[in-house]
Amino acid sequence: MATASLTLMARLRPSSLDNRRGVVRLHPEVLAALGGRPWDVLRLAGNRTTGALAALAESSTPHELLLCDDLTLGNLGLRDGALVEVTVVPARSARTVAVAGPAEIAETVSPENLRLALLGKVISDGDNVSLLPQDFSLPTGTDTRVLQAARRSLSNAVGAGWTSVLLTVTGADPAETAVVSMDTVVGWRDGTATSGSATPDLAHPSDDESAPKLEDLPGLSAQAGQLREWLDLGFHHADLLKRLGTSAQLGVLVTGPAGSGKSTLVRAVAAEVTARVVRLWAPEVAALTPDSGARRLREAFADAGRKAPAVLLVEDVDALAPRDTPGPLVTVLLELLRSATGGAAAAATICTTSRPESVDPALRHPGLLDHEVAIPLPDRKQRQAVLAVLTRGMPLATDVALDEIAGRTPGFVAADLLALAREAGVRAAVRQRDAETPTVAQEDLVGALSSVRPTAMADSSLAIGDLSLDDVGDMTDVKKTLTETVLWPLSYPDTFARLGVQPPRGVLLYGPPGCGKTFLVRALAGSGQANVLAVKGAELLSKWVGDSERAVRELFRRARDAAPALIFLDEIDALAPVRGQSTDGGTTDRVVASLLTELDGIEQLHDVVVIGATNRPDLIDPALLRPGRLERLVYVPPPDADARRQILGAAAKRTPLAANVDLAALAVDTDGYSAADCAALIREAALVAMRESLDAPTVTAAHLATARKNVKPSLDPPQVAALAAYAERRSSS
Repeated sequence: MATASLTLMARLRPSSLDNRRGVVRLHPEVLAALGGRPWDVLRLAGNRTTGALAALAESSTPHELLLCDDLTLGNLGLRDGALVEVTVVPARSARTVAVAGPAEIAETVSPENLRLALLGKVISDGDNVSLLPQDFSLPTGTDTRVLQAARRSLSNAVGAGWTSVLLTVTGADPAETAVVSMDTVVGWRDGTATSGSATPDLAHPSDDESAPKLEDLPGLSAQAGQLREWLDLGFHHADLLKRLGTSAQLGVLVTGPAGSGKSTLVRAVAAEVTARVVRLWAPEVAALTPDSGARRLREAFADAGRKAPAVLLVEDVDALAPRDTPGPLVTVLLELLRSATGGAAAAATICTTSRPESVDPALRHPGLLDHEVAIPLPDRKQRQAVLAVLTRGMPLATDVALDEIAGRTPGFVAADLLALAREAGVRAAVRQRDAETPTVAQEDLVGALSSVRPTAMADSSLAIGDLSLDDVGDMTDVKKTLTETVLWPLSYPDTFARLGVQPPRGVLLYGPPGCGKTFLVRALAGSGQANVLAVKGAELLSKWVGDSERAVRELFRRARDAAPALIFLDEIDALAPVRGQSTDGGTTDRVVASLLTELDGIEQLHDVVVIGATNRPDLIDPALLRPGRLERLVYVPPPDADARRQILGAAAKRTPLAANVDLAALAVDTDGYSAADCAALIREAALVAMRESLDAPTVTAAHLATARKNVKPSLDPPQVAALAAYAERRSSS
């Protein structure tokens, strides 16, 4: 620990190297002159006094500079180039820290996660701090597994914008340059603090002002009604149930995508039935030793029993009771659940998870988590309603169209929409720094879409950008077929129901490589405003028995939750080859059977369309291509001369072409080129121009001629002929 008191003056220079993490960098010789070492605590004095951790800058950094981020500049009350007084001080552990922030953040981020986000940071009373972790120098004994779980939980609770959230330290002991440790009592300004001791106060009264209201949860009325009915009967009508010869079994599993509002729903319903909420974060308990974890579980259940009527909310229970590798704490959890959910039902146990397929099936046994509530991804109308609630306190401009924003946010959950609204507000503030009456305009919301992405479908979403079928050149017949088969069922389900027509469940796109099959799917996704789940066929295959079939079931379950949705299976021939010919122990045969069951089984697919793509349709199991499954086969042919001209024009849309470039003539001369080849030709011509001169103003015909020598046609004539013959046979039959 440093004890030096030497003070130097340094000139501030903004740097994004350690953005918002409470770290500043100095020249190695300067830090040595101060008597400090890397990761010592620095006291920085400007218009305000704040603290930071010291790190080494590059040896080429001027001695007089101190590199810091914009957050530290703001805490100092200084600007770029100002002088700051720098002193190395002893590291002191903060005893208590109180933090203020946006109400929606305080409601969703527990004090445990708040402490872990601030762990190792140097704070002073009045500082602004971020949730971004300082993971360069952590207190001794910190369990990195707990930190990783905390970051996942922050992302789930707050959404993709959690890294941009700013909080304010409203109280700290000591008040200046104190380091947050695992023993620090951290909480929100209203007093909901928790310590790092073995017996933290886990109670969160549901009747406080921060409890969410059910009317602020649009789209969840059905789920709230179910949950409220169960809790109300168990808490307030136990005698009636007893007279009827039964009792309440108050064990509930709430499932839904990350950030969809599972915990918020439970807190709102608990407030409605005047029950208190005791929250337990499962990943933190799972990271403890078996003895400590078991003690923490028993304390939480006992705490809920003392505060009856109460709800014990176990968040992310899949971390505590995983399906594949159940740990020693699962037995303790099952025992406590069995004793807590029966009898007089003084307390209810509600577990949440965003991965229900990963939860130990033993939790769903009778007498444990008897009930299950599923929260699906919100549809367009629900997203519009959520946006209306989230922007209620914003001064919206007259041009704001929330229905349009809702249509452009498929896959977004409530947390993502909250991040979108916050980002739009930041953009509006940057745009109107000096305005007396600033407003949030449509351009701010549209601009925020470029930086906020949906978290619920991050593992299998397809980047669609602003594409639509209008961006696809030629292919008139193909686009017409896809519009009728894919877009109409998703856009006009009421029309199909009125006419008694069962919409097609699937489409198979086949054609030579590079002819635009994937591009067509991206355009469909952009046109239909649907959630898109995209996987390559081989990604679902696993060498472990049962894993491949489980992956298929999970894919379709997510699609049903995300409806209206598209499932895009690229290279489907690798996933569903003809059965009976595999040498992999029957894995692909079982996968084909799972696909057939999901497409045309007992459980109906509503507002879900499956699109497969392949250049080897003859290898696909014939049962998959019959009516009711992938019943529409659409041939995507190689581009003809007119199509190549349109593709070349689209590829060169942002490339300045010289007057001597004739794309129509070039299209005629590129017979045998696929769509990908045409795009590569324009790209190569631009590189040829750059090789001649980095200041080249245009791409000339000579550059294109040189590029043609490097970009050869990739279409294989025998394969093209075979696919054309296959398409002819299908059409004639």
